[in-house]
Amino acid sequence: MTTVDKIRSGLIDKILTIKNKDFLVALDNLISASSVDSEIVELTAEQKEMLEMSEADIKNGRLISQEAMDTRNLEWLNGL
Repeated sequence: MTTVDKIRSGLIDKILTIKNKDFLVALDNLISASSVDSEIVELTAEQKEMLEMSEADIKNGRLISQEAMDTRNLEWLNGL
């Protein structure tokens, strides 16, 4: 039995022991989502342009930390 077959068989054995419906639903969603990830996604011209702009920002050091962004967002939310 190949490694992939062993892993698959082990996963099936473990799944068969799970009794928690919510866990199984979440696992099903995860597995279903992973098959979608393998599809090729076509980007619009605008999306490509935004990605290029982001790359330019990174290249030119125009960055902000997550902490600074969180602070900025909280200030904005409190100002509403």
